[in-house]
Amino acid sequence: MTGAKENGNGAATDALVSQTVGVRGRDELQALLGDFDCHFRTLRDRLGVKLYTKGMEVHIVGPPSDVSRAHDVINDLMRLIRKEGTLTEDDVRERLEQSAAGGDDENASAGSELLPLLPHVAPRTEGQEEYLRSIAQTDVTLCYGPAGTGKTFLSVAAAISHFKRGMVSRIVLTRPAVEAGESLGFLPGTLVEKVNPYLVPLFDALNDILGFDRARKLIERGVVEVAPLAFMRGRSLNNSFIILDEAQNTTYPQMKMFLTRMGRGSRAVVTGDITQIDLERRENSGFVCALGILKNLGQGVRIVELKESDVVRNPIVQRIINAYNRYESHRMQQHQGGGEEQ
Repeated sequence: MTGAKENGNGAATDALVSQTVGVRGRDELQALLGDFDCHFRTLRDRLGVKLYTKGMEVHIVGPPSDVSRAHDVINDLMRLIRKEGTLTEDDVRERLEQSAAGGDDENASAGSELLPLLPHVAPRTEGQEEYLRSIAQTDVTLCYGPAGTGKTFLSVAAAISHFKRGMVSRIVLTRPAVEAGESLGFLPGTLVEKVNPYLVPLFDALNDILGFDRARKLIERGVVEVAPLAFMRGRSLNNSFIILDEAQNTTYPQMKMFLTRMGRGSRAVVTGDITQIDLERRENSGFVCALGILKNLGQGVRIVELKESDVVRNPIVQRIINAYNRYESHRMQQHQGGGEEQ
């Protein structure tokens, strides 16, 4: 509710206005306030308004433009609480940063193009910027490149950003259960326990971005699903952000099956490194086939290549990749010239 104060003569003035945001219970209110009211203090300081609670309502008082902005921010935080059941300091800072950027047309344009990610998560190279731009603008993004270029990490961060902004209702992370050149032998336990070792990189990305406890809660609530590719068959995934990691190890039927799982309101990201195919026959890679089949499909599908210059791990990784590329190129030239070493 918005109201204007009156001056001493009873005349209305628009110097200060008031709006309220309703909460649905004490748990929601406590989540919004934060421990020892830490979230409230941050909101007061950054938004330039007075905040106080009365019953199950949050009252906002201040200049009209500041109150309007604060109302939008708090409403967004309440939606996040209702989706995730909790609110962190990073969530509050992220939403405040988005709100501040919204006041600048140039920043707002860039933010809408690349999607505001989480605090301290941002593209670090031009290739990564192109990758995130593709995710924001197209339904299906196929990204290939060497290890260390952020393919998995940035796709998971983009998925979480989509979820927080209400653009999708769940996140599905999957990868093929193919061993990287060595047999792991018999794995004891349930089916889920058997396939979990293959999914560790996806769990790592989630934990790095969200923290272990929060990632676990989202998985337990079914908001985030981490599963082997075989579990995707026969499903139709609506309003979902779907990531297929290590796609170079899919077969042709698996890749076709995955790409046809998308339902309404869904977005898919497929990542892989075509120099590290662990299938018995490299030419059987469904990802490599898909890159050729879909390259001219046009609107809705985009292919992004990340290169050695996009590696953001330890700098030695980029040098190692370059050394291997030179070696493999030399071996290929020897083979084509009939001079391959025996």
